[in-house]
Amino acid sequence: MAFSVHVNMSRCTGCGNCVVACPVNALELYTIDPVTKEKIYHVLNGKSINLDVRTELCAGCGVCVGACPYKVISLSGRGETGALVPS
Repeated sequence: MAFSVHVNMSRCTGCGNCVVACPVNALELYTIDPVTKEKIYHVLNGKSINLDVRTELCAGCGVCVGACPYKVISLSGRGETGALVPS
């Protein structure tokens, strides 16, 4: 992969728009159960804790960037097409 995905989790609200918009299901939004340490796939107290990007699936298309109403996701580098993605 010749690009990278950056997510500012301190500003992420956990709305899930990016997860729904991703055409290759490369994003996973979840919280961690404090007792069992297992993933919980819903938002706790109005906030997600983790957003995983599965880089092996990510195509670098930028759909998640456009879907985020809070502008906390950005891509940088070159995607599959070789086009420069602005950072």
